[in-house]
Amino acid sequence: MADRLSDPIGRLMGLRYKSHPWHGVNLGDEAPEVVTAFIEVVSTDTVKYEIDKESGYLRLDRPQKYSNVVPAVYGFLPQTFCGKKVGEYCMEKTGRQNVKGDGDPIDVVVLTEKAIAHGDILVSARPIGGFRMLDGDEADDKIIAVLRNDVVYSQYKDIKDCPEVVIERLKHYFLTYKDMPGQDRNSEITHTYGKEEAHEVINRSIQDYTERFDHLGDLLYKD
Repeated sequence: MADRLSDPIGRLMGLRYKSHPWHGVNLGDEAPEVVTAFIEVVSTDTVKYEIDKESGYLRLDRPQKYSNVVPAVYGFLPQTFCGKKVGEYCMEKTGRQNVKGDGDPIDVVVLTEKAIAHGDILVSARPIGGFRMLDGDEADDKIIAVLRNDVVYSQYKDIKDCPEVVIERLKHYFLTYKDMPGQDRNSEITHTYGKEEAHEVINRSIQDYTERFDHLGDLLYKD
């Protein structure tokens, strides 16, 4: 399906209509080594934005209840899906049972030394690792990437190259950003993994996407 959406007809459609950030944007010919990421939230945002899956527009999800803000730009990887294969990989690595994907595109946080003023943009990024995160019985992996050609962060080739304080700051955010007063959440990060596992998660999410949404190509290109 990725080939269908990146062919000349697909590009011509993009000239007339705004592409859906999840379904209409190519992850990139170099994926999983280099990926296109759609950014929803930046560090100066005091509210949480999230893609509206039906329309493709950003929706205001909720104001941040506490002082925690995302320590890097945050969004998702187009044409990925956290489904059965991602859930199976999580079970394989954690030994847990009955884990399923959360049904969303794969989340990504992109490290850069530059201040990015707003979301609703595409960036080119290089995955260096990630967090194996569980929200109840759902896999909710967070890919950690660096902005391609960033002056500071592009020197990091794997998660082990990243300063521990950066990793801890990201962990704290992801373990607290969904907190709501009076509600208990069952979220945990079981592992911090490196580039190779990040690539495997992305590859599996591409397979999950193809299985879940291959009918979209049939609808667009049927005779």
